[in-house]
Amino acid sequence: MWHGIVRAEAFTSLAWPADMPDATLFRETSLFADLDEDALATIVDASTDRELRRGDVIFREDDEPHELYLVESGRIAIANKSFDRRESMVALMEGGDLFGEMGLFDGRGRSAEARALESSTTIAVPYGPVRQLYEDEPTLLWRVVAMLAGRLRNMDAALADSVFLDVTGRTAKRLLDLAGESDEFSLPITQEELAGMVGASRERVNKAIASFIKLGWIEQIDRTYRITNREQLTIRSR
Repeated sequence: MWHGIVRAEAFTSLAWPADMPDATLFRETSLFADLDEDALATIVDASTDRELRRGDVIFREDDEPHELYLVESGRIAIANKSFDRRESMVALMEGGDLFGEMGLFDGRGRSAEARALESSTTIAVPYGPVRQLYEDEPTLLWRVVAMLAGRLRNMDAALADSVFLDVTGRTAKRLLDLAGESDEFSLPITQEELAGMVGASRERVNKAIASFIKLGWIEQIDRTYRITNREQLTIRSR
């Protein structure tokens, strides 16, 4: 749902640290949480840390898939592009999130582009050991089913937002999502990217934010925001 276009660096420019990924993050991910120590060690040993700079592309739409990814730190945008190069950001991945798993199950090209929004670290997990794991222990696929069901629920919610919320409502919801539990937060994205996340033009999103400021629901200093009336902002997001 993002329209802003960020110039990407070549993937070959990324650093590849020699350190082995920490198994703790795998344990906290639903896909790998139930693995025994030996199975988890096999997955971790096959995985590699990747350091990303802002704008680095992990994969592009239609690329042939070979691995999935865990976000160790930073933020990753999952986005589609139209024929005229506008972007629609479909997901924002942060620490602990997993992405790029679809190709493991259907063997088809990437359905979207994945790009770093800031300096980030991801863990690349090759498909081979994961596929072998599920072939050896098919009952573990219930974790996959639960994860994909969660993806579908999120897609349903996003579709409902696009149908039932106007631009102002969607802007309010995205600001609350970015703020989390904190009333003061800085946008980790550009105005164009925020507009793409909302699914509207930058001008319309800026107009919505200006209305929140005028109403006294938020305050803004550059790219830093402070929510001053969370209740009203929340009502507007529904």
